[in-house]
Amino acid sequence: MENENKKEVEIESVSVDDKHDEVATDKQSEIIEQLNNKIAELNDKYLRVAAELENTRRRASLDIESVSRNRVMGVAEKILPVMDAINAALKHSPDDEGIKTMQRATESAFAQIGITKIESIGQILNPQFHNAIQMVDKPDEETPTNTIVDEMQTGYMFADNVLRPAMVVVSK
Repeated sequence: MENENKKEVEIESVSVDDKHDEVATDKQSEIIEQLNNKIAELNDKYLRVAAELENTRRRASLDIESVSRNRVMGVAEKILPVMDAINAALKHSPDDEGIKTMQRATESAFAQIGITKIESIGQILNPQFHNAIQMVDKPDEETPTNTIVDEMQTGYMFADNVLRPAMVVVSK
């Protein structure tokens, strides 16, 4: 009878270590997520700083180019009256070799720094490059209206910038 009173009871065993592992895994996942968020945030900051640095370099380069261009244009504007004087002297003495040499040397220096003449005679008037100071009757019937027939003062450009428009005479 003693055996009859004994009942078998199954007990589900629970390990304290298993719960600890679950808690640890949850905490690790949370820490990993926080670290991944921090990495993403720092990466974003890095990319923004790198982009800002590149923009600063680009702006500085453009500023240097602009200052250089403005200096060349300033010097060129001061030299243009010298070229005008040489051209005027050449009109009075077209056979003077000294004046021709000065003109070639000045034109060569202009070409080396990127200053070019604005072509005028025979062109249609373009207010961006030409300043019409006089209108005359057409020299012949084939000449279209607003064609430049004479140039009173040569115009010059530096790269894409007009240093001085040409002063021209235009056909009516």
